[in-house]
Amino acid sequence: TLYAALSRLDAHERNIMTIEDPVEYELEGIGQTQVNAKVDMTFARGLRAILRQDPDVVLVGEIRDGETAQIAVQASLTGHLVLSTLHTNSALGAISRLQDMGVEPFLLSTSLLAVMSQRLVRQLCPHCRQPTQADADTARQMAVPVGARLWQPKGCPECNFIGYRGRTGIHELLLVDDRVRAAIHRGENEITLIQQLGPA
Repeated sequence: TLYAALSRLDAHERNIMTIEDPVEYELEGIGQTQVNAKVDMTFARGLRAILRQDPDVVLVGEIRDGETAQIAVQASLTGHLVLSTLHTNSALGAISRLQDMGVEPFLLSTSLLAVMSQRLVRQLCPHCRQPTQADADTARQMAVPVGARLWQPKGCPECNFIGYRGRTGIHELLLVDDRVRAAIHRGENEITLIQQLGPA
């Protein structure tokens, strides 16, 4: 997903640099650096080195520690577009995770533009999936009417009799508007953020 986002930016118009572990795809026109523990090239050190080269856009493969988080936030505050990943369960979870890493809420609230969370889920095999109707319990869980047409797996030679073939992403996008920014600035925890940032 990060590579897809980078591919939408014009590398001929912008100076784009990455620090990754490992470099998974080579991207034309983009300066890519790989983390190397043998020579003490950590995400934090690599990010510092990249920032000395005045990039417009920085991709940090993963923010794993407080030092890298602090540097990434400072880079964002000084006008760099910073893209990165964190291991969390939701978009709001990323905010809590950065706070847990020691990023001050006032810095976080002014440096974030958006947070995307993604999950990869299996897709039903298009060759053998079977229609079914939602019973009362399923309808309640899925917020669909009772009797709504749904699909279920069966299994066939096309999917090795598993019922699923391929995966797709489900994405959650949190745009950091004034309401979100104010809640982050107050240092609200994840549960409070969920309660406060329900439907506007």
